[in-house]
Amino acid sequence: MDETKHINLPTTYVGIQEKTLLSGFSMASDVLTGSILRTLAASKPASSFLELGTGTGLSTSWILDGMDKNSKLTSIDNDEAFLTIARVCLGADSRLELVNSDGADWVLSHLTNKYDFIFADTWHGKYLLLDEVLNMLNPGGIYVIDDMIEQPNWPEGHGEKAANLIYELENRKDLTMTKLAWSTGLIIGVKSLNNQ
Repeated sequence: MDETKHINLPTTYVGIQEKTLLSGFSMASDVLTGSILRTLAASKPASSFLELGTGTGLSTSWILDGMDKNSKLTSIDNDEAFLTIARVCLGADSRLELVNSDGADWVLSHLTNKYDFIFADTWHGKYLLLDEVLNMLNPGGIYVIDDMIEQPNWPEGHGEKAANLIYELENRKDLTMTKLAWSTGLIIGVKSLNNQ
């Protein structure tokens, strides 16, 4: 089986990808990550979705492609230039709210929000404010992070941060999780129904 063959891209993907290449943005999630985001999103009908780290909207397009018409996605990024690409390509989708904000500021001012699906693709909700973001996850909700296998663009010392994060997630009592040494390295967790 070749998991890279016959992946149907979201209709908006190619346009976003072209603009992403021109913009110089180099932190986009890959197609395999996008594919699993879409599949997981499809398991959550009429749900509330959160993406921390929109970038140019490539992963956003995958999440939207899996969501049903009764779901809503809030996606946060602090770079207006990259968010503009997402707005141009995805802004007509009424299920999507794009927010230009510092991740910490947004999380700390929305602590009572609840989500059924969180994709943390930036520092916040992953390396920073992990407890706060996981407290936003509803019981049975899905938490996804990527880039957990060493990447060429990792700064000095980032490998230790990633190892510490993995250890912390492995030892949480409120998540059932799986580590996937696949794509860029994913962790998928589901919020426990028992700790509520």
